[in-house]
Amino acid sequence: MKPKDDQKLEAIAQATYLCVHERGMRALTLAEIARRAGVATSTLYVYFPNKQALLDALYERAKTAAVAQLMGADENSQPVKARMRRIWLALLALRLRQPEQQVFMEQYASSEYMSEHNRTLGTRLSAVFVALVQQGQDEELLKPIAVPFHQICLLGTVQETAKLIAQQGLPDDDATRNTAFILCWDAMKA
Repeated sequence: MKPKDDQKLEAIAQATYLCVHERGMRALTLAEIARRAGVATSTLYVYFPNKQALLDALYERAKTAAVAQLMGADENSQPVKARMRRIWLALLALRLRQPEQQVFMEQYASSEYMSEHNRTLGTRLSAVFVALVQQGQDEELLKPIAVPFHQICLLGTVQETAKLIAQQGLPDDDATRNTAFILCWDAMKA
C-alpha cells in the first residue's frame, strides 16, 4: 500500500469543510468530497474507511488545533476579564480566518455523527474554559450560572460578530472587536 500523502489529506479536509459549509453535513457525500479535493473516491477510502471515520478524524483534528490556538492566547497570570478577552479575540480571529472549519465543527457537534470519543475530547479540551469561568465565579466577577450559559454568550457573540464583519455590516477593526467583547462581558459579569 502506498504511504498516505499529507497534501492529499489536507485537500480532503479542506474539501470536506467547504462542502459542509455550502450544503450542510446531511447532504455531504464522499464522492462530492473526493471531487472537490481532486482525488478519486477510491483514494478517499485509503485515508478513511467510511464517512463516519472521515468526520470523526477531521473533527478531532480541527478541534484540537482550534483549542491549541485558543490556549496559546490564554495567559494564566492575567485577570479573568483579560483572559476572557484574549480567548474571545482568538475565537473571533479563528472564525474570520477559517469559517468553513468552524461551521464544520458546529454542525458535527450537533449531528448524529458526533462520536462518544469526540464528545469526551470536547469536554476535556474545554476544561481550561470551565476552570476560567469557575475562577471568575469564585471571585464574584461572573454570574453564578451554569458554564454552558457563559459558553453561549462567548460563542454566540463571536459567531454573530464574525458574520457581520464577513458580510461587511460592521467594520473589521479594533472598535468593533472592543464593542462586541464588552457586550459579551456585560452579559456574563456578575
